[in-house]
Amino acid sequence: MPKVALFNQSGSQVGDVELNDAVFGIEPNEPVLHDAVVMQQASRRQGTHAVKNRSAVSGGGRKPWRQKGTGRARQGSIRSPQWVGGGVVFGPTPRSYSYKLPKKVRRLALKSALSSKVKEDSLVVLEGLAIEKPKTKEVVTLLSALKVTEKVLIVTADKDEVVAKSASNLPNVKVLSVSLINVLDLLTHDKLIITKDAAEKAGEVLA
Repeated sequence: MPKVALFNQSGSQVGDVELNDAVFGIEPNEPVLHDAVVMQQASRRQGTHAVKNRSAVSGGGRKPWRQKGTGRARQGSIRSPQWVGGGVVFGPTPRSYSYKLPKKVRRLALKSALSSKVKEDSLVVLEGLAIEKPKTKEVVTLLSALKVTEKVLIVTADKDEVVAKSASNLPNVKVLSVSLINVLDLLTHDKLIITKDAAEKAGEVLA
């Protein structure tokens, strides 16, 4: 079982904690991580792009000239695709790009992302995280005590509005509850700070 240092909010090491080997100690599967990231990014696309086809552009109700006898090519509408101002052929229309990977693949991707944080020594486990009232200074002090200067993801066992509001003004800090952790956020943040309760919860659910 991977053993990592356990810190308190003051930044002092208060012991060690053993993490679930099946979640935090596996060999990261890079192809699966890639698939999970692409899926999340695809699901975030708005898909609101649109163009008008020949039936949607205005004008062109009348045949521009008679069929025969003019010496010109036959035309049925000035809004055909070959005309300037005409409709677009096979252009993008509003659609959803989202799709889902199998449940086992998504779970493996999450475990791979968490294990990679342990492997890279980018995981900090906190004994507990308690902030009385929303204050940015509290989170700044915590990060300073833990000597964390990189982009950081803070994970709590349950939804914590006070911690989330305290970090909301910091551009490089994101707060999530353990039920909302995802591969994209884990990989785009350099450090992961997780409470001991959240780590245990992740170990139980994902294993």
